Formats: sequence, structure tokens, C-alpha cells
Amino acid sequence: MHLLVVANETVTGRTLIEAVERHRAEDLRVTVICPVNQPSRGYVVYEDTRRAAAGRRLDRTLAMLREEGISAHGLVVESDPVTAVRDALAQLEPPVDELIVATHPHQKSGWLRKNVIDRIRDVAGTRPVEHVVVDVTAETGQQNVLVLANETEGSHPEAERRLKRAVAELRGAGIDTHGQVAHPDPFSAALEAMREERVDEIIVSTFGPEKSGWLRRDLVERLRTETGVPVEHVTANEGVPA
Repeated sequence: MHLLVVANETVTGRTLIEAVERHRAEDLRVTVICPVNQPSRGYVVYEDTRRAAAGRRLDRTLAMLREEGISAHGLVVESDPVTAVRDALAQLEPPVDELIVATHPHQKSGWLRKNVIDRIRDVAGTRPVEHVVVDVTAETGQQNVLVLANETEGSHPEAERRLKRAVAELRGAGIDTHGQVAHPDPFSAALEAMREERVDEIIVSTFGPEKSGWLRRDLVERLRTETGVPVEHVTANEGVPA
């Protein structure tokens, strides 16, 4: 039997691995595809960091499956999950018999908000599609933290240089990081990010009250009220040169 598994951040969840193991057959073949999160909006998006993170998750999952004696291979794809499934069903050999699609819980799942499961079932036709909910935070304790930070003024190239430096420093500290230059309004940027992917906590970095336009617009409290996730506010004494 050829089983197609579709997941991205949830791919390393133990719940997903157990779902695959329930399909164990004498001749089970598993293909795992990880669609890279692709924000629908953003002036500059660093896809290389997103793809690298997805690749590391995929490698860990394939290793876990192989340790269980399950023949598995996989790939990271740049397309949305529905297109990725359509392409996989058309191209994979031997043909796919069944599918498992893993998502975050509803309140944190961009895929569920976009009705991805039903759309994949339409693409799959008569093939069975199992939906598995994986709570990565509960299983692993790993948090997805959204960081909002910028100077009050600056062109896109200046913001891009600051972002590159921040991403490089965080990755150098061993933190799995990706980033983008997003909507100029930080409140809109945060809500757009949460529509695209799982966010467990938000950190807002601003200047002090006397210099911060974000604080004068009550950004922190608006985010706490609207998002329902913890929002931490940190204050920078001075800006970071581009």
C-alpha cells in the first residue's frame, strides 16, 4: 500500500507517526510531502529559511518512520497543500492508495481556516483521506513566537537589512527562525501572520513611550484583546543601525 502523508509543522508530531503506524502493512510505502508556508502578503519573504526549516522537520520524520521499519521518503514542496496533493497523485509511482493530512488544532491552523481538508478530499476522489490533529506545543513544548520589531521610519531596503541581521543573529543562537518584511501597520501584519501559520505567543519590541508610535496606538493591548495569545512587550533603549 502506498500512503501519502501531507503535513508541515505537524510532521514531527507523535500523533501523526502513530496514525501512519496504524496503516502498517506487510508492504507499506510512505511518501511525506511538506508544503512550505507561503505568506499571501509581504514585501519581502525569506523563503530559504522557511524551506530549510521544513526540510529539517521532514528529515526527522523520515528517520522516525524508518526506525519503526517503515519504508519512507519525502520532499519539501513550494506549492500550497492542495496543489501539492494534486501533483503528487498525478506523478507518484506506485499510485497512492490512501492519504493522511495533519493539521494544528483548529484555533491555530491556517489550513483548516482555508478549508484545506475538504479541498484535498475533492482532489483525492475515491481515495480515503484521514485528518489527524497534532498539537505540537502540547507534544513537544516547542513554541512558535511571532516577533514584531522595526524602527518607526525607514524604507523597505533598510527594513530588509535589519531583518537579515536579526534572523542571522537568532539562527546563530540556535533558534529556528524565518522572517519577512510585512504590512507597515504592525497590528495588520500580526493578524496576517496568524492567518498563515501557528502562533503561540507574540513579542512586541518598541522604543520607550516617549518615542514609540506603536505604543501611542495602543498596539500591545489591541493584540492581547484580538489574538487571544500571550503578548510580551519589550523596550529597546536605542535603535539598531541598518
